Amino acid sequence: MRYDLNLLPIFVALMEERSVTRAADRMGMTQPALSNALARLRLMLQDQLFIRERYGIQPTPIALELAPSIAEALARLDDAVLGQQEFDPATAERLLTIAPNGYVEFVLVPAVVARLQQVAPGIKLRLTPYGNDLVETGVVSGTTALVLGRVIDPPDNLVIQHVMDEGLACVVRAGHPEVGDSITREQFEGMKHVNIVPPGRMRAGLFQALAQQQLKRDVAISVTNFFAVAEMIAVTDYCATLPALICRRLAHDPRLKVLEAPVDLGTFPVEMAWHVRYRHDPAHRWLRNLISEVATAL
Repeated sequence: MRYDLNLLPIFVALMEERSVTRAADRMGMTQPALSNALARLRLMLQDQLFIRERYGIQPTPIALELAPSIAEALARLDDAVLGQQEFDPATAERLLTIAPNGYVEFVLVPAVVARLQQVAPGIKLRLTPYGNDLVETGVVSGTTALVLGRVIDPPDNLVIQHVMDEGLACVVRAGHPEVGDSITREQFEGMKHVNIVPPGRMRAGLFQALAQQQLKRDVAISVTNFFAVAEMIAVTDYCATLPALICRRLAHDPRLKVLEAPVDLGTFPVEMAWHVRYRHDPAHRWLRNLISEVATAL
């Protein structure tokens, strides 16, 4: 071959990051070294490839045409090489970054960590936030092993897997003066409510479910995490509508009581997504299977 295969991962990094600086950081190179590699890429592929703009770089039509084929070729090479590697979770030592949304971090991650402690004590997890932007999590570039939550409009280089479906229930304080062992539609619509702001996709799902049932909700306060919801409900006559597994945890709090929603609010999916290059990586595949098993047990 008359071209340097080492340049192709740099091409993919530039395509996905759209920044010479970020691509250099991702590749563990200095910015001058990456700029030099880009010059060789341009010579090899006989095109400018990337045009500098005010807020980064933009690919040329030739670069956009080449990108899918190059990314797929590298993914196939990864599959071929990584698929031959052995992975023993009992002895392996790895640090893997995952991006769970707030719900998954509260409900699923503790059980995953407990399982890792038992069967793979050398596997360590680093958590990074997952809000509305997949790119910011690092999963699109492959620096993050996977995201967990609601995956909307993923790019072509991500693989999506359904993990589980989750329902919704209501929480009020145990001594609520108006609500007994159930809550009616009229009571629900007449009460003040506590809303959870993140994660954004779950918030959208709840609003959609309420709209489909034409169920009105008077939001008195919006908070940023599930712990704050419990404390808010415990000292007010407000109501919160939360995922069922969150409510199962809160049911152990004597200050609170969990009730079925006054109407069927349906379910929302929990998914995980990862870069195609990790499709057959033994460590990543093992972690994904473990997460699926833990979710099924929950």
